Amino acid sequence: MTITDDLKARRLYYDGASGTYLQGKGIAGGKYPELLNLRRPDVLYAMHRGYFEAGANIALAHTFGANRFKLAGTGHSVEEVVTAGVKTAKRAAAEGAHRYVSLDIGPLGRLLEPVGDLDFEEAVALFAEVVRAGVAAGCDLITAETMSDLAEIKACMLAVKENSDLPLFVTAAFQEDGRMLTGADIDAFCATVTALGADAIGFNCSFGPEQMQPLLARLLEISTIPVIANPNAGLPEVRGEKTVYNVDADAFSTYMAKFARMGVAVMGGCCGTDPHYIRALVEKTRRLPLIPSAGRPRPVASSYLHAVRFDGSPRLIGERINPTGKPTLKQALQSGETDRILREAIRQEEAGADLLDVNVGFAGAEEKALLPAVVRAIQSVSDLPLSIDTADPSAMEAACRAYIGRPLLNSVSGKAASMEQILPVAKRYGGLCIALLLDDDGIPESAAGRLAVADRILAEGKKYGLTKADFLFDPLTLTVAENPDAVRVLTETLLGLEERGLYSVAGISNVSFGLPRREGLNAALLAISLSAGLSAAIVDVTAPAIRRAYQSALALLGYDRDFSHYLAAYAEGDAVDSTAPAPTYDLAYAIKKGMVDMAAQIARQEIEKRDPMSIIDEDLVPALDAMGRDFEAKTLFLPQLLRSADAAAAAFAVVKAHLPQRAEGEGRGKIILATVQGDIHDIGKNIVKALLENYNFRVVDLGKDVPPRAVLEAVRTHGAPLVGLSALMTTTVGFMEETIRLLRAEAPEVTVMVGGAVLNADYGKEIGADFYGKDAMATVRFAEAYFDHKEVSP
Repeated sequence: MTITDDLKARRLYYDGASGTYLQGKGIAGGKYPELLNLRRPDVLYAMHRGYFEAGANIALAHTFGANRFKLAGTGHSVEEVVTAGVKTAKRAAAEGAHRYVSLDIGPLGRLLEPVGDLDFEEAVALFAEVVRAGVAAGCDLITAETMSDLAEIKACMLAVKENSDLPLFVTAAFQEDGRMLTGADIDAFCATVTALGADAIGFNCSFGPEQMQPLLARLLEISTIPVIANPNAGLPEVRGEKTVYNVDADAFSTYMAKFARMGVAVMGGCCGTDPHYIRALVEKTRRLPLIPSAGRPRPVASSYLHAVRFDGSPRLIGERINPTGKPTLKQALQSGETDRILREAIRQEEAGADLLDVNVGFAGAEEKALLPAVVRAIQSVSDLPLSIDTADPSAMEAACRAYIGRPLLNSVSGKAASMEQILPVAKRYGGLCIALLLDDDGIPESAAGRLAVADRILAEGKKYGLTKADFLFDPLTLTVAENPDAVRVLTETLLGLEERGLYSVAGISNVSFGLPRREGLNAALLAISLSAGLSAAIVDVTAPAIRRAYQSALALLGYDRDFSHYLAAYAEGDAVDSTAPAPTYDLAYAIKKGMVDMAAQIARQEIEKRDPMSIIDEDLVPALDAMGRDFEAKTLFLPQLLRSADAAAAAFAVVKAHLPQRAEGEGRGKIILATVQGDIHDIGKNIVKALLENYNFRVVDLGKDVPPRAVLEAVRTHGAPLVGLSALMTTTVGFMEETIRLLRAEAPEVTVMVGGAVLNADYGKEIGADFYGKDAMATVRFAEAYFDHKEVSP
């Protein structure tokens, strides 16, 4: 019996925290806790056995950080460490029934491009090494856990799927606002991970069960696969010399019983939990019935931030990123002028598009290289899901691999060769397919003929595990000037698709080719098609008549029941009826939209007319402040914030060359940053550094795994009055406290900021910090207040 079979019959239980267990036994994991697999397998065997005896079914092998990055310099290979870890856990599992060993894969410790500097394919290769070693050692399943970046999750999942056929469970570390570190919400996470083929999905770490409950409620509402909950034992506190968590085993297990009644199928513990916690939660939940996931398959696409469903209000897909008939766009693609394409993406997003169609095909185009590059560029400035539009299967696969989220694939058809080439790509990368209702005999003349093609596509898709929720069917809009029955057949086909419970999409603009005043005809067809049940329309969203027809149809067809969207669209007179004014491409706009090349270009123009300090004070700083406020208000997320910081940095680099040396060197104040000893995860520290530097602070970055004495020496060497310390791992918070004690004793004038996923404000105070930064912008604000006023609240 496999674990997926077992999961259909019973609730399953993960173990608890390894770090907490080992600390309880007086064993320090040190900088490389995974090396305990080689040095102290007896202790790890006892840990696994203890968790199994407490009632756990799944032991996570001690391989969380056993990747090439982390093991570099240890003299031990990934294969060696992973093999030892899996085999030790398997020895404990062999002593009972319904026991499974999972390869445990944690984050790599670096953010992937475009947010970070780690190449996607390099990340896939790093994960693949771990997967191959775990499979060879005999693990029963694979768990990707504590992931905080959707791009990294995708890289890990591809590595698993391309190197094994084992079940894959995925848990992510979310923030209390319901988003991952890089901004993905629960719907985007669920849509992407489910489409990529996870067998179970859920949350771990970050916080305790109380904070996890509302997140679980949303995931249980939408998930079609079993849901996992592995919370921390509350929040950390310092009691004497020990770090403890504030939710005891009885309270923890009471919450977990509530989760079981909500529908959680797999549960265990993360930081702060030990065998006592697992025993208590098993005792309180094992007799509770297993409730199936409440979600149902839905047609959904997602970006790296949010998801778009097609089973409710009709959606608009912007059609303008297509070089056909657009010589300036074609020239931009040929010359690599990315900003021209990005401006078009932003323009459509601002006009109200729900998704963007991306087509880069023209005679002589190297689509396999060009399409993924354009997809990555657009995803760096727009959070809309994308429709990958190409007739080249190899280009589609390359773009799918580069895309973060669940893409819309435009398109597959009823032609045998098309289905053979595209359906495997859709399955491999989790794409939602646009299916053209034509086959090897061409486009059927009747609605019945086109619906028959839909049936054949569905039948072929079933062979790949695809269902009707994985398709949007395109009835094909023909030119009415050449086909007088084009609109009638289109609407009959749309009605037929709706009757069958299928979802639809149509390219509206095709209808008016060869006729004058095309915009009016297109708008009329849009309204007609929406009334016939169209799920999504591919249109020019910037056209006033299209926007007017769309808003009016939603109101008349009952999608906008209280007319709130209609009234908002016309709140300022006849705004929707007029052509939207072109945006003012000033420096603030370029920074806000993350347009790096544009920001540098505008800065070069401005420096010819203005004093460099006025550009910094009047343009750069206010633009960054505005972005920071949006980030704090949760209307802007980390990828966009960092992209804006990149744009500001590009502009500042131009301006800086014209600053007097004195002004350039002064900055706003000097800050020491370090990830504490034993911790090699420096994502958070690097984000803080990037933003501080863009606010003109002078940052001395000591890197990761920094001993307390090295922090003190840097303070003395550089004369920095402000120190920022970061930690991600529970086991390294002790080094953070030790560093603060050393600074208090030998450099009492220094102010200390702390941050990291395992911390909170109360815990920061308990270990002696002056300030806890819940995110990067909070740290920037504290630094501003510190250096500007020297009077700040801890």
